Amino acid sequence: MPDLFHEFGDDLVAGPSGDLALAEAAALGRQRVLRRLLTNPGDYIWQPDYGAGLARFIGQPASAARIRAVVRSQIFRERAVARSPEPVVDVQAGSDGRVFVTIRYADADSGETQGLSFRVGEE
Repeated sequence: MPDLFHEFGDDLVAGPSGDLALAEAAALGRQRVLRRLLTNPGDYIWQPDYGAGLARFIGQPASAARIRAVVRSQIFRERAVARSPEPVVDVQAGSDGRVFVTIRYADADSGETQGLSFRVGEE
């Protein structure tokens, strides 16, 4: 079932006919994975346990292993992520405090490899 196309932190997008764009299939799955990872637990009042809260690592000494563990503990909560093959989570913590996360996983419906990259922290 399609949903509104909405990348975390961005505005809604207009579709080709001027209405709101929709996301479905793999694009919807990627959006949901990113939203889960960047949402703080407790931010959704109807689902207080939803979210990985990666933003809590901002201002803390970077721990790639800890961030990787949080991502892995949350990613399988999204139906779009296949259990096999195992998702690959790469976390790079720079000396300047920037942390970059790259995830590759198989889409549960199509089996196609999906990629997701983002930075934890402010611009």
